[in-house]
Amino acid sequence: MTLLRAERLTRRFGGLLAVDDASLEVPEGGLIGLIGPNGAGKTTLFALLSGFLAPSAGRVVFGGVDVTTEPPHRRAARGMARTFQIVQPFAGLTVRENIAVGAYLRHAARAEAIRAAEAVAKEVGLGPMLDAQAGSLTVAGRKRLELARALATAPRLLLLDEVLAGLNPSEVRDIIPVIHAIRDRGVSILMIEHVMQAVMNLCDHVHVLASGRMIAAGPPRAVTADPQVIEAYLGHGAAARIAAGSAHA
Repeated sequence: MTLLRAERLTRRFGGLLAVDDASLEVPEGGLIGLIGPNGAGKTTLFALLSGFLAPSAGRVVFGGVDVTTEPPHRRAARGMARTFQIVQPFAGLTVRENIAVGAYLRHAARAEAIRAAEAVAKEVGLGPMLDAQAGSLTVAGRKRLELARALATAPRLLLLDEVLAGLNPSEVRDIIPVIHAIRDRGVSILMIEHVMQAVMNLCDHVHVLASGRMIAAGPPRAVTADPQVIEAYLGHGAAARIAAGSAHA
């Protein structure tokens, strides 16, 4: 069953066509990747999906309902949550209090929100840091906190915007099982990611965006071997050069 469907989304900023007729689907229980070179329009597409930007054309269907005109808080109430590429926690609050901000969406009572926040903190590996000030966390800790705050809203769908960016290889390895576990308990995930190790290890299916347009979709290994995708990342003629190099190896 399809949980999220983007149909021919387009977004113009004056004369700039940031997203151009882009479509994708996220099935129930899916872990889907969205990749592409810098400036491809990936974060703009996330903003369209989550309601932070209105599309110039196209529509967004979530859980079988057209949510194209709904603001972010309405989509959050339906079960859509997102993280942001630039992590900005409430630095003066504790980790527990930061996560509780998300938990209040489902729990009106403070005690219930705090209990939910503590459970989510343990799930993402922040259990020992509950009383720490958010401003004291490392980059890896802040990334986990951003994930936890979104997860505390009890989403059906998580939109992860480069949640692994800025992490070293060992930190990436440590968080991959956390994301797997979130999906395994029934949360669908659409993730923007540049860390190809993570894309290969996590994603069932990958969409590639370049210059605002979807240029490829399929299993991760097939997509990353696609000549059109290689050229989008490495420039015109790169696929032919790589093929020639392999032939002479």
